[in-house]
Amino acid sequence: MEKADPPETKPALPREASRPDRLRAISLEALAQILSAHRIYLETNRQQGTRADLSAADLMGCDLSGKALRRIKLDHARLRNANLAYANLQRANLIGADLGGACLTGADLGGARISGANLDAAQLDAASFVGADLEFAVMTKTVLRQARLRDADMSGVNLEGADLREADLRAANLRGASLRGACMDRADLRAARLGGAFLDVASLRQVDLRGAYLRLARFDGADLSAADLRDTQGLVRAQLTTARCLVDSRLPTGLPAPE
Repeated sequence: MEKADPPETKPALPREASRPDRLRAISLEALAQILSAHRIYLETNRQQGTRADLSAADLMGCDLSGKALRRIKLDHARLRNANLAYANLQRANLIGADLGGACLTGADLGGARISGANLDAAQLDAASFVGADLEFAVMTKTVLRQARLRDADMSGVNLEGADLREADLRAANLRGASLRGACMDRADLRAARLGGAFLDVASLRQVDLRGAYLRLARFDGADLSAADLRDTQGLVRAQLTTARCLVDSRLPTGLPAPE
């Protein structure tokens, strides 16, 4: 049975207040040694080796694809344009990390702490964020096609212009999130919490929103063609009057379609 990690204090907002003044330079040789010790740490259930601490490290452009990085500390690290495809980052600490333009295709970030991180234009297709904390992360123009985000905390996240086609967002917390201009066609948002979310000009064709909480969510100019809105909570007719298209959408019982 795995031992629990010692508790780490979650930094208070604003995140910038705890950002380090300088990044640590890490040579490739030193990085290899750190990751080798971390591999032993994982293989021996933390009896030997050392948990990798790459907090505030400059790892821009590094190739960490396919690496076993579970529980690694990468908070406030610079990982711009890094290759983390298919890496195991379960329960990793990536709070405030800069992952702009990084490739995380197929990576497993289940239970990871990614709050306040920058993932602008990152490639996250088919990645897993199940149960991850992404609160207030910047994810503008990210590619999240077929990503698994079930039960993730994405409150306040910026997903403007993101590609979320066929993503699994069941029971995700998207309260106050900005999804302006996002493409979410055929995404699964059953039981998701979208209170106060901004979905202006978003493409929501064939999206499944059954049981989702939609109080004060905005749909100005959104395309809800063939969307399933049955059993949603908090949705009123006025929210749909400014939607661009509702053709073939299924509305909650008793909620008339806007004229």
